[in-house]
Amino acid sequence: MLDSLLSFSRHHKMALLMVLDALLLPLALLSAVLLRLGGAWDPKLDPYLWIFAVPPLWVIPIFVKLGLYRAVIRFMDDRVVTTVFYGVTLAVLVLTAVIVMARITPFPRSSILIFWVFAMAYIGGSRFLLRGVLRNLDAGQRARAPVAIYGAGHAGLALMAALQSGRDMKPVAFFDDNPALWGRIYGGVEVYDPARIPELVARKRLTQMLLAIPSASRARHREIIEALEPLHVPIQRVPRLADLVSGEVRVEELKQVDIEDLLGRDPVPPKPELLSANIAGLAVMVTGAGGSIGSELCRQIVKGGPRRLVLFELSEYALYAIDQELARLAPDVERVAILGSVTDRARLTSVMRAFDIDTVYHAAAYKHVPLVEHNPVAGIVNNAFGTDTCAAAAADAGVATFVLISTDKAVRPTNVMGATKRLAELCLQARHAQQERSGGGATRFVMVRFGNVLGSSGSVVPLFKRQIAAGGPVTVTHPDITRYFMTIPEAAQLVLQAGAMGQGGDVFVLDMGEPVKIAELARRMIHLSGLEVRDAAHPDGDVEIRYSGLRPGEKLYEELLIGDGVLPTEHPRILRAREYHLAPDELAGYLERLAVACEALDAAAAFALMREVVREFNAAEATRDWVAGATA
Repeated sequence: MLDSLLSFSRHHKMALLMVLDALLLPLALLSAVLLRLGGAWDPKLDPYLWIFAVPPLWVIPIFVKLGLYRAVIRFMDDRVVTTVFYGVTLAVLVLTAVIVMARITPFPRSSILIFWVFAMAYIGGSRFLLRGVLRNLDAGQRARAPVAIYGAGHAGLALMAALQSGRDMKPVAFFDDNPALWGRIYGGVEVYDPARIPELVARKRLTQMLLAIPSASRARHREIIEALEPLHVPIQRVPRLADLVSGEVRVEELKQVDIEDLLGRDPVPPKPELLSANIAGLAVMVTGAGGSIGSELCRQIVKGGPRRLVLFELSEYALYAIDQELARLAPDVERVAILGSVTDRARLTSVMRAFDIDTVYHAAAYKHVPLVEHNPVAGIVNNAFGTDTCAAAAADAGVATFVLISTDKAVRPTNVMGATKRLAELCLQARHAQQERSGGGATRFVMVRFGNVLGSSGSVVPLFKRQIAAGGPVTVTHPDITRYFMTIPEAAQLVLQAGAMGQGGDVFVLDMGEPVKIAELARRMIHLSGLEVRDAAHPDGDVEIRYSGLRPGEKLYEELLIGDGVLPTEHPRILRAREYHLAPDELAGYLERLAVACEALDAAAAFALMREVVREFNAAEATRDWVAGATA
């Protein structure tokens, strides 16, 4: 019978609730009168029995108007008490008016106040009773996973309420750093000392830990996650406070723990004057606008109030995607989407002149080390000659500032990709030196060098996530390989600020924090997924870490500097490097010979010239061009 009731339509359920209230309201009034009369009925009230049938006639319309019957019982919250309070109070006032106007003198006046109490209890209590029955039925039909919430503040309590009304998770414990909260009980859930987490994970068989501290710093998130990692309990988190305030997400929308919560640092707030110096009121162009770094630069740039933003991109789909995203993000900013290659000088010059470009951020590059290693000519043409061509176009068009996005792989490179980026730096340094020798030019050439960014296309973190989800193995090239990591938004902000500080020919390096051992990163990601690493010590583990050997041109350790020292800048995480450069005439000779080799698709000659011009290039033995190899 209960199942058939639950299968009723929404309108039928509303009608049943109205019938229930039509019975409970007369019962509440009768209970109030009998209580006031000491349990004995007064015969003088016999002519006025009709008064007990009157309350539903005006109370139910009041409840309808207040929306009481629109609330879904299963997901009803405590706000229903407010609705019932207003409805019952209005009902009592109307009842009082009826009794006074009808001159029902035998009716005990004090029973009206008692009726208010009984009506609140009957109407409100019936809702909560029904809600409890429905939730118990749900729990019986589908066992809910026991979970704990870390953080008993506003976000934690809101998360608890959301989960208690759901059908998947059952909050059974709170943990909080504040000792004043330990022992308190919210909604039947007790708050515990975080030191008891290992004990309660086992005793309550917790299946997940939910972090409900959206306003905590990234450093605090990292401390908590590192403490929880050995327990092998999956961790999810409530979105950050900025996302909650903006309305983009709700508190019950849990997310997987971002890897930046484990690796990242708390970002230094940007300096507004540096962030906007090359953007506010200016025409800005981003090459490679659809890439990981280029697209984030565009997102940051539109916040700075540019006069115009030109998106220059070779990939049609990538250009379409970032253009559509920016249309939603900043509809008031003028955008121009241009298809083109950074090796096309005429196209670049015409675009920069047509749109009166003030600042260029050059993010167009081939960056995947193994791919460029086996396609060296394409890498040289795009990364090195593409940068020089773009810089020449900027000088021709009178662009004020040209910023190259470089990489830590340009430092003592062991692969073609790193060598091409170092050659790109040398090209800009030579152009700056040539301008100085000729009495100065209109364009400042600035280079910004940093390491890996979290979440970029082809980066290791998304790869590890896919491998863990598939059950492994997680592939790491070498047990000792380490890398620097930074979030894409922080890297983009630092690039914009560094570009504003350059005087010309500057090489800036970003403070990337501490290097991370990739094998340890893989191990932590497996643990944070609630799984065990399968190795000699744990043969029954879930996911294996398999070492595949260093790829061609891959380093064990990345560096950020070629020289021996750096100079500080006005930003604590941006340093100015002191690097060597080649004389413009010397570099021009190398470039001329290199261009001939690339035009002839002579990979061997181009590779040999790269080793000459980039003096610190320690080329890998396994490097070879796929096409040349197949032809041979």
